[in-house]
Amino acid sequence: MPTQRYAVTQPPIETLFTWIKSGDIAIPEIQRPFVWSAVQVRKFLDSLYQGFPVGYLIAWRNPDVKLKDGTPSAGKRILIDGQQRVTALMAALLGQQVIDKDYEQTRIRIAFHPVNHQFEVSNPAIVKDAAWIPDISTVFDANCSLFELVTSYCLRNPNITQDSIFRSLERLRGITSNQIGLIELNSDLDIETVTEIFIRVNSEGVSLSQADFAMSKIAVNETHEGHVLRKAIDYFCHLAVVPDFHKAIQGHDPAFAKTDFFAQMSWLKKENDDLYDPSYTVMLRVAFTSEFRRGKLEDLVALLSGRNFETRQFEEAIVEDTFTRLKSSVLRFMNETHFKRLIMIVRSAGFVDPSMIGSQNALNFAYILYLTLRELKRPDSEIERYVRRWFVMSVLTGRYSGSPESKFDEDIRQIHTLGITGYADTVIRGELSDAFWDVTLPQAMDTSVASSPYFRVFQAAQVKANDTGFLSRDITVRELIEVKSDVHHLFPRDYLKKRGVPRAQYNQIANYVVAQTEINIGIGNREPAEYFAQLQEQCSGGKKRYGNLTDTAKLAENLRQNCIPAGMETMTVSNYPAFLAERRNLMARKIKGYFEAL
Repeated sequence: MPTQRYAVTQPPIETLFTWIKSGDIAIPEIQRPFVWSAVQVRKFLDSLYQGFPVGYLIAWRNPDVKLKDGTPSAGKRILIDGQQRVTALMAALLGQQVIDKDYEQTRIRIAFHPVNHQFEVSNPAIVKDAAWIPDISTVFDANCSLFELVTSYCLRNPNITQDSIFRSLERLRGITSNQIGLIELNSDLDIETVTEIFIRVNSEGVSLSQADFAMSKIAVNETHEGHVLRKAIDYFCHLAVVPDFHKAIQGHDPAFAKTDFFAQMSWLKKENDDLYDPSYTVMLRVAFTSEFRRGKLEDLVALLSGRNFETRQFEEAIVEDTFTRLKSSVLRFMNETHFKRLIMIVRSAGFVDPSMIGSQNALNFAYILYLTLRELKRPDSEIERYVRRWFVMSVLTGRYSGSPESKFDEDIRQIHTLGITGYADTVIRGELSDAFWDVTLPQAMDTSVASSPYFRVFQAAQVKANDTGFLSRDITVRELIEVKSDVHHLFPRDYLKKRGVPRAQYNQIANYVVAQTEINIGIGNREPAEYFAQLQEQCSGGKKRYGNLTDTAKLAENLRQNCIPAGMETMTVSNYPAFLAERRNLMARKIKGYFEAL
């Protein structure tokens, strides 16, 4: 029979509280925003009160590690599932404050009606209503006398018997004697097994990522101030999106405001660029891979536990080294110069708006590559060139769309083994061969996916070339993208639709151009033969209908910039397939020229 590597117990809730207070079970999420609403807390308490099942908690024990003197230190249990439930209990029953979505401390007050046996979220009306106990934490206060509480309640509600209220409040207090299922997983279980158990037990089918496990391991390590590192990662990611959060940190967490982490991230208070707003998963991945030369976050989880990959033992010295290096790499990630240089490089490649960033992982590895080359002390010009080219190559080829961790792991190891020049040049030549430009890319652009990376790179190429929008005289593609302009169909969608062309064909990316809204509206559903003929008249002194182009040479240049095939003034629906094929080739050639100039 297989060995059972977990234990199932059913401790009372009050015992669980005791374990948490003593540190026997650690809750890694306690300093992170509490995502349950007050209504969810009310429903959870009602289920406990009614004796309904409330699911299992899952704890994963940290492995025992060898200390420097050779003695073992017992690993702490980490609560990896049930954090919201336990936090809800501690908030509602014990009156503990929680952190809301704005990282501010707040109280969740749940009211109880002892006659109707009803729970509600406390509000001003309930507070004024004598029939309610507005905050049940008063019932669970160790200094609270149940006799005095019942007497006081019955004085406010003279028609109620003390005996019925006493029984009702005793039943309420009995919630802490309710048993709750606890699955304790052995420390030798790998992440994949733990994740599988989590998914099967979790009634909502939610999955935990390796970043979640890593953040849990970080948060519960008090010896190495893991809670501070955890806050640094969370705070940076929130501050990158909400610059005003800087004031909240100063006001609500003055201890953290004195750390090097806070000093390093404070530049974000004046930063509104949203091209790269990393999540904690992104930040962990970039910091870890750039520092440890490994791409798999399960390795970070192992190192945070003290795993020696050679001896397969767990050592405190490895835990200490991992935290030291991870803190340094997180600080490097936060560094204003590093972060802004990455953004500058990406923008210099023509990716000037978040809507153009389809591959988050390509952007993540671009930062990994930037930080790596900085540590290797490569010249700035060389760093910019390699990061820019690698980023665009990754987007074009979907390099990190399949198994990104494996690719990250392979690429970072090869870069350190072969050097950036040898490895990058070899990969780029292999991925972007003549066959790619002449055959693979035009074929790949036979798609109706609006978020296609090929159309995004084409837009970047236009931005880089400072092209003007379709039929615009003065307004550039860059300006149009930044103000969220229209993507116009060269063969109007309604025109094609009415002639029986299916959606997958009329929405082809080769039928797209970036155009001003008024030009798009002006063209309406006219076929190219009609409106291109009118354009020629417009540029020969005729009526101005579309934009401000009135010169034949400038019209020709605009059409060249936007890769418009020749002969549009004669094209009808019958020419549409040939038009698509020709435009794909023109777009591919433009992208090739753009890449070679990066």
